[in-house]
Amino acid sequence: MTQLSEQPRVAGAGVATGRKTRLVTALGPAFVAAIAYLDPGNFATNFAGGSSTGYRLVWVMVLANLVAMPIQYLSAKLGVVTGRSLPQLCHETMTRRARWLMWVQAEVVAMATDLAEFVGAAIGLNLLFGMPLPVAAVVTAVLSFTVLAFQRRGHRPFEVAIGFLLALICAGFLYLTLRIPPSGSGVLTGLVPSIGGSDTLLLAVGIIGATVMPHAIYLHSGLMSKRAAAAGAGDPAQLLRYTRADIGIAMSIAGLVNLSMLAIAAKLFHQGPGTPAIALQAVHSRLAETVGGSVALAFAAALLASGISSSSVGTAAGQIIMDGFLRLHIPVWLRRAVTMSPAVILLVCGADPTKALVLSQVTLSFGIPFALGALLWLTSRRDIMGPYVNTTATKAGMAIVVAVLGGLNILLLAQQSLSWLGF
Repeated sequence: MTQLSEQPRVAGAGVATGRKTRLVTALGPAFVAAIAYLDPGNFATNFAGGSSTGYRLVWVMVLANLVAMPIQYLSAKLGVVTGRSLPQLCHETMTRRARWLMWVQAEVVAMATDLAEFVGAAIGLNLLFGMPLPVAAVVTAVLSFTVLAFQRRGHRPFEVAIGFLLALICAGFLYLTLRIPPSGSGVLTGLVPSIGGSDTLLLAVGIIGATVMPHAIYLHSGLMSKRAAAAGAGDPAQLLRYTRADIGIAMSIAGLVNLSMLAIAAKLFHQGPGTPAIALQAVHSRLAETVGGSVALAFAAALLASGISSSSVGTAAGQIIMDGFLRLHIPVWLRRAVTMSPAVILLVCGADPTKALVLSQVTLSFGIPFALGALLWLTSRRDIMGPYVNTTATKAGMAIVVAVLGGLNILLLAQQSLSWLGF
């Protein structure tokens, strides 16, 4: 009798332990993907947007972050249900010409991402240690390789390393926000949609490109395809529930940090209409002059942590892209050498690094419709997703997102072309 009465407790404990194990196994990938939402390009576009337009683009920031959550969930769901990444499924389902087109634009996106990460980390090293920018770019490469080395020990050590760097970024901006509290009325006013002028549109599209990152869409599906196998769950429903929590927490943190950047710039640097966008080096010096050296130090440290972590995550995404679309695996060091070359050339030539960061984010926004369109197409196919196929409401909502983002890109291209032609 004693043995029979004890059996349910043992079974219950086993179920509870299994649930805890699955929860721990599920948490992490969204925090790695969230680094893509906090890379140096975000620093550049958010501070540029806040300094030149004040709180006017708060609504763009909030909307982009809200849209990013279901996008990352669709990417994760694809990986969990199929056990394959988005690039792998593109390779299996698309024509040869279509998948080569997808690969080319994904690689352009990856190079734009690398440009932002290397330039941002180099600026961070320059601000902290006075290191010349070309030398700082090489040091950034070495540091990112160090973080990537954790992958050889499994996914968890890499996620812990990325999580530590994410915590540094969050701590830095928590300190900045406490020292420079934003205007509540300004933030509320900024929630009302309004865009006027080509420069404002450029910054708005840059913020969207910096928030909804195309390579994060490819990355999350690849991370979750491996995680599904590690979890060993035949039914992905529970893993998907934990994944929703993972995404909700990680994306909320990233959104708050991005909003903090924009609000700090709006309060401290915006002087009314016509205020020029501020460069990252100027942000550091102005923080030191107006608030204090500790605040400037926190900003530089957060920028450096962002550059190192996002560089490592970008390389991991690049490997998933190339492995999936081409079924080709090249050494990480070779891929890093190729993709970092534009950033090194830019820094050696003495180009304006902050302007390059903003333009890199605009380039990223042009990659969103490709990645999101493929994701929506694949997750809406019942032969691929089975019972986890997208609902009609999800299809309609994501189709609107793809159309709006594509339309913004076309409008931006038209405005910039007219501006270059002198109209």
